[in-house]
Amino acid sequence: MSINILLSRSSMLYCSTRGGVVGWDFQAVLFSGFAPDGGLFMPEEIPVLDSATLQSWSHLSYTELVLEVCSLFIPQHLIPRAHLTTLLGAAFSRFPLAGVVRVAKLKDGLRVVELWHGATLAFKDLAMSCVGQFLRYFLSKLNRHATIVVGTSGDTGSSAIESVRGMKGVDIIVTFPKGRCTPVQELQMTTVKEDNVHVFAAEGTSDDIDVPIRKLFSDAGFVEQHGLMSLNSVNWARIMVQVAHFFYAYFQCAPSLENSPLPEVEIVVPTGGAGNITAGCVAVKMGLPVRLVAVVNENDIIHRAVQLGDFSLSQSVKHTLAPAIDIQDPYNMERLFWLLSGMDSSLIKGLMEDFYSTRKLRLPPCLHKTCVAMPQISEVVSSRSVTDRDIVETMRRCWEENRYLLCPHSAVAVQHHYQQQQLKHASLSRCCLATASAAKFQDAVLKAGLTPEIPAEIRALETMATHSTPMRRGECWEGILREKIELISSTWEGGNSV
Repeated sequence: MSINILLSRSSMLYCSTRGGVVGWDFQAVLFSGFAPDGGLFMPEEIPVLDSATLQSWSHLSYTELVLEVCSLFIPQHLIPRAHLTTLLGAAFSRFPLAGVVRVAKLKDGLRVVELWHGATLAFKDLAMSCVGQFLRYFLSKLNRHATIVVGTSGDTGSSAIESVRGMKGVDIIVTFPKGRCTPVQELQMTTVKEDNVHVFAAEGTSDDIDVPIRKLFSDAGFVEQHGLMSLNSVNWARIMVQVAHFFYAYFQCAPSLENSPLPEVEIVVPTGGAGNITAGCVAVKMGLPVRLVAVVNENDIIHRAVQLGDFSLSQSVKHTLAPAIDIQDPYNMERLFWLLSGMDSSLIKGLMEDFYSTRKLRLPPCLHKTCVAMPQISEVVSSRSVTDRDIVETMRRCWEENRYLLCPHSAVAVQHHYQQQQLKHASLSRCCLATASAAKFQDAVLKAGLTPEIPAEIRALETMATHSTPMRRGECWEGILREKIELISSTWEGGNSV
C-alpha cells in the first residue's frame, strides 16, 4: 500500500472550497453544513491508490468497498476500523438485497447498477444509512444534541428522515417543494410520526428552499448555538460514501484487470445537485480509470457548464418527469470546480461569490475552454441533456427489450446508452447508475404506457395520516425555520448542542 494512503488514514483533515476554513477533522465536518465562509468541505488531500491497491480491491463486495473508502477519509483515532466495520454493518443490515447493490445485465450491452434497494427505494439510502450510524456513534460519546436541516427535491428528504427517525439526540427538519415531488416521495416524508421529525411543505422549488437554508448555515453563531448540521449532499460524509459506487461499478463492468494500464470504463450518472458526479470525480482523482457522463433533464445548467463554460441560472426550474433532478443551482459543482482547479480556493471563492451575486458565471480558461486545446472539465466529465419525451421513450424501449422497468431518473442515464448505440460510436465498457425504483414514479411509468409495479410498503403509505407545516410564498422562510430550530433547542433536555 502506498505511503500516500497510509498517511491519509492517520492525518486526514478538511478545508473549505473557499479557503476560509482549514484543519477541521471528520467529526467537525460531519456535524456541519456549509462551511462558515459559505464554501463546502473537502479533504485537504485526496489519497491516490496505486495499481496494486486497485487490484486488491477488485474482489471486494460493495460493503467491503465502502469500508475501504471510508477508512481513507476517517482517521483511526476518530473511528477505529473495528468500530467502523460494526457501524457499516448496522447501516446495511436493513437492505433486503444480500449484496446491497447489484448490476442488471440487459440486452445489447446495457448494464444498470441498481443503487436503490434501501428503505426508501432510492440511492441516497446507501450513504444516508451510513451517515446516520456515524451520527449515532459520535452523539453517544458526546451526550449532545444535533438539529439536522435538509432541503430536498424529493428522495433526500425521505432518506434523511429514515436514517435518524426516532434517534436519541437528533431532531430533523425537512423542507420539500409542495407539488413538485411525486406522491410517493411526499408520503414517505409526511407519514412519519416520530417526534424528532419535522416536515415543512414549501410553495416553491427546491432551489428556492436552498436559499434560506444557505443563509442559516452562514450564521456561524446560530449554527454553533443550536448544533445545526446538514444531511444534504452539502455534507461531505454523503459524498465520501458515494465514492464507493464508482469503485463497485468499475470492478463489476471492467472487461479485465490483468493488463497494465487498467482499462477504462464509462459510468453514466443521472445528475441534479451534482453530489454523485462529484463523488465520481473524487474517485477519478484517487486513480480510478473511469470516464464520467453527467446526464441531466431539461434543467441543463450542468450540461451548459461542461459544453459551453456557461454556469448561469435559467429564468425558472422546469417541472419534468425526473423531479429529483429538477435543479438549476447544483451546489456541488463548487466542489467539482475546486477539484479541477487544482484546489485553488482563492479562485473558487471569487467565482462562487460572483455567481451567487449575479446568478451568472462564465468559467475561466483554467476550468473550461471552448476550443479544442485541453478542455479542462471535459477531460473528466462529458454531458448530455434529455427531454421528457426521451425519458418516456427510453422507459418504454427498456421494457420492450428486457421486461425491465426504469425509473425516469435512471432512464435519463440509459438514454445516453441508447443514443451511443444509434450513433454506432465505438465506445468503452459502459454502465448506467440507477438511482431509484420505478415504484416511486408511477405517473412517469403510466405516461410511458407501462404498468407500475407497486410494493406493499408503498401501498401502505396511501392509507396513513400525513403531517406537514406549510411555508407559503411571501412568508419569511428563514424566519420560520429559525423559530422552529429555537423551539427544538429550548425543549431539548440535556443542555448542550454539538
